[in-house]
Amino acid sequence: MASSLAETREVREHFPVKRSLVEGLLSREKRYVRAVDGVSISIEKGQVFVLVGESGSGKTTLGKVMLGIYRPTAGSVLFDGRDVSKLYGRDYQDFRRAAQMIYQDPVAALNPRVRVGKAIKEPLEFNRVGTESEQEKVAMAMMKRVGLDPPEEFYRRYPHELSGGQKQRVVIARALVLNPRFVVADEPVAMLDVSVRAQILKLILDLKLEMDLTLLIITHDLAIAKYFADQVAIMYLGKVVESAPRDEIFRNPLHPYTKVLFSSIPIPEPGQKRDRIIIQGDIPSAIDPPPACRFHTRCPYVFDRCKVELPELVERSPGHFVACHLYDK
Repeated sequence: MASSLAETREVREHFPVKRSLVEGLLSREKRYVRAVDGVSISIEKGQVFVLVGESGSGKTTLGKVMLGIYRPTAGSVLFDGRDVSKLYGRDYQDFRRAAQMIYQDPVAALNPRVRVGKAIKEPLEFNRVGTESEQEKVAMAMMKRVGLDPPEEFYRRYPHELSGGQKQRVVIARALVLNPRFVVADEPVAMLDVSVRAQILKLILDLKLEMDLTLLIITHDLAIAKYFADQVAIMYLGKVVESAPRDEIFRNPLHPYTKVLFSSIPIPEPGQKRDRIIIQGDIPSAIDPPPACRFHTRCPYVFDRCKVELPELVERSPGHFVACHLYDK
């Protein structure tokens, strides 16, 4: 039976809002951006878990909390059954080696003054893995695995000498050079040309199988979820509103927000059109979110209860969870 590798339990991540001196003098009330506001997910070993949502929903923040980059305001993050916030010294260092991140923008993720080989080798240096010559061999071997071949040619190049796809391969190589067990891929192909995206996604999945990785892929692209996910969770304004195995959620989406997202997927057949569900308005502010259902200000199915009571994430069928009053008995 599969077991959980990475898990969050009612995690909250609230960032204080910076105020001017005058605002600080006039009001003592502190305000917070509720980036993640009570999220519980469980990612099994070897699973590809895809987190979907529009910009500002809190996906990236949740990923960083799971990696220990942010300490949660409340709740807990578990890795291999151990609370990450209670790991110190060698235990915490082992966790940081085992959990890595592939960043969205390879241009911002790479120092323009650091050569490619040095950037990939740095995690080995920081963690004191092997001698300098051994580190160079490991870095070159990883470069070859990600398609930067011949590695000797790329090793001494600077990031500006590479194409967008090659930069992303460097970022992938740097994340995997320590042989992690859990990898968060934050919009790993969002900054790439369409012609390159499929290559990078295939590379990530090939390496996942080769290295026995567990993946959390953060995206706004439902096509990635459809073709690569084992489990899908839909996030809206700091909360998970629906979660289910891939086939189940694409066959039977329940939450109105999920239905809206799916209705926007084009059908690749000439002359065929999908019935679009059009919603009005913008996503509310994460500083002052709606007090009840987060989606009720835009939901086409809203009724009175939605405006006064926050729905809980409840299992409506085996493995299929949804937070919506429409399904309450």
